[in-house]
Amino acid sequence: MKVLVTGSGGREHALCWSFKRSTKVTQIFCTPGNAGIAQIAECVPIAADDIRAVADFAVANAIDLTFVGSEVTLALGIVDEFRSRGLNIIGPGKAAAQLESSKAFAKDFMARHGVPTARYVIAHSAGFALLELESGDFGGEEKPVVVKADGLAAGKGVVVAANRHEAEIAINELGNIAGTAAAEKIVLEECISGREVSLLAFVDGESYTLMPPVRDHKRIGDGDTGPNTGGMGTITDESLLTADQLKDIEEKVLRPTLHGCVKEEMSFRGVLFLGLMMTASGPMLLEYNVRFGDPETQAILVRLETDLVDICGAMLGIGGASLSNFEIKWRGESSACIVLAAEGYPQKPRTGDVIDGIDAAAAIPSVEVFHAGTS
Repeated sequence: MKVLVTGSGGREHALCWSFKRSTKVTQIFCTPGNAGIAQIAECVPIAADDIRAVADFAVANAIDLTFVGSEVTLALGIVDEFRSRGLNIIGPGKAAAQLESSKAFAKDFMARHGVPTARYVIAHSAGFALLELESGDFGGEEKPVVVKADGLAAGKGVVVAANRHEAEIAINELGNIAGTAAAEKIVLEECISGREVSLLAFVDGESYTLMPPVRDHKRIGDGDTGPNTGGMGTITDESLLTADQLKDIEEKVLRPTLHGCVKEEMSFRGVLFLGLMMTASGPMLLEYNVRFGDPETQAILVRLETDLVDICGAMLGIGGASLSNFEIKWRGESSACIVLAAEGYPQKPRTGDVIDGIDAAAAIPSVEVFHAGTS
């Protein structure tokens, strides 16, 4: 079997590593990959967001299975492109990818399908967002408010402002932080308190199988300080959620979401990521991701015992398989992933520095080193 992974981060390295462990896989390609991925797969110099070129490569090289890493690629419609050519690919279609690519769309989707989430308002410009703040419905002199860019921003489009003044600054600077296109619309959200946790699931359209719960630590500085990043570290541990909490999330968040996708005819065969706040009144959904997280993937896949190829076959319904009666086995009870970031990250990361100690780290038992953006 020939497998193609799209992307160049630590997530994609972990995916290639998982496929490499399968006895069913004979060759792995990655577009475009990185220096670490090149050690276990053939890197192909095609940008992951050049979806037609990636599809052309898959056809020319008789790729049996493609696994999409990046949310940007999914938002561009790579799954629809591949399926139109009869190619097997893991990921949601372009319509369902809006659950991540547009926070405004996602919040309205939650409202339509009764998924518990924080109170919100959508502003179609920075000016209207400022007017919403002035109305007093969100935030206050000593009351926090969450400011979100509508579009994709590599994990940097959310600001938890401590008060209205900080929210005004965030709104005015959001275009510079997240990008002008991402901040064309702004979501203001009531700040809710509780314990953050993420829950991912393999999805075959209607059925699903849960992965171990995971917690992401996003802020750049020690002691949970500084700006948000794509993630500085993650842990998986069964104790993050009790059996009752898992049941609550499935009943109130996961199943209504999948039913909503079916009702709105949005094809979803891939990984669904729920960013949750566990509050005193139960789980509330903060955000959807429609793919594996980074660095969550690394911490999750090192615990996976079941062949990832078999899981993909069940997600795609190959040979009549489904996830409804598919058992996935996990090793151990916990794992952790620590991110080493370049100087200046996340605002202006410095490139070209030599990374020392990789071989020494990789030699430690039970440690895997995954590259993200290395050359």
